[in-house]
Amino acid sequence: MNDGRGNMNSAGLRADLLARRAEITAHYPAMLASGGPGRIPALAAIFGLMALYGFGLVALDISPARLAAGVHRLGDIIGLMLPPDPETWARALSYLHALGQTVAIALLGTGLAAVIAVPFGFLAARNVVASKVLRLLTRRSLDTIRSVDTLIWALIWINVVGLGPFAGALAIMSSDIGAFGKLMSEAIEAADHKPAEGVTSVGGGALHRLRFGILPQVLPVFASQILYYFESNTRSATIIGIVGAGGIGLALSEQIRVLEWRQVSFIILLVLVTVAVIDQISTRLRAAIIGRRG
Repeated sequence: MNDGRGNMNSAGLRADLLARRAEITAHYPAMLASGGPGRIPALAAIFGLMALYGFGLVALDISPARLAAGVHRLGDIIGLMLPPDPETWARALSYLHALGQTVAIALLGTGLAAVIAVPFGFLAARNVVASKVLRLLTRRSLDTIRSVDTLIWALIWINVVGLGPFAGALAIMSSDIGAFGKLMSEAIEAADHKPAEGVTSVGGGALHRLRFGILPQVLPVFASQILYYFESNTRSATIIGIVGAGGIGLALSEQIRVLEWRQVSFIILLVLVTVAVIDQISTRLRAAIIGRRG
């Protein structure tokens, strides 16, 4: 009965709409327009992007034949990588030492970047600094630093302080200052203004507003961001080691160069396990921090 009544109601509504079609079209011409001419720019943009994509494939010499050959070669290399084998305990210990350097590079670089970025985050926040000029200069400075990749910073610092883990830590630090400054300024701007107003109402100054009104709100966010970047920087520290910035990346590049694929797979396995452990620890710490905040 309900289905039959529903069908009758639908049929009656359809008949009523068809009867009032001219009236509805006159009242809502823009909504009921076919939109044929308006679709031409969208279709032109789609075809233009497709043509640009095809041109990119041709210009970069990307072809299905090369892709198939590459996949076949990749399969051969994977076969040569099994089973992972450092060959000697001495090499295994040297790889573990280099891996420890990589984690230390990520930890030191992330910590230095966080400490340096905190004042820049406050200077870039509009609810802390009233001067538009100062905020603009701070934001553009952070954007400039952030636009340079970690690998480029590693090459720069290698020429400044020489090869080794110190250059790697400075590269991580330089790359993260811009990112931390931006994220921290956004967290500060999103903070509730009422606690800061309460501190001001009892006679607190500007520093008291920051210390007791804003900082307690944003510290859990800062900690969560720092933990996430530490996890990410562990992978970045592996990459910059390839150019001589210390860590496991240097050993990895050397073994790839001499085609010692079993040792390469052993190093990759070490990195994967380390990153997985750091990811689990970081996830639990972030959850604990956010939960404590709530």
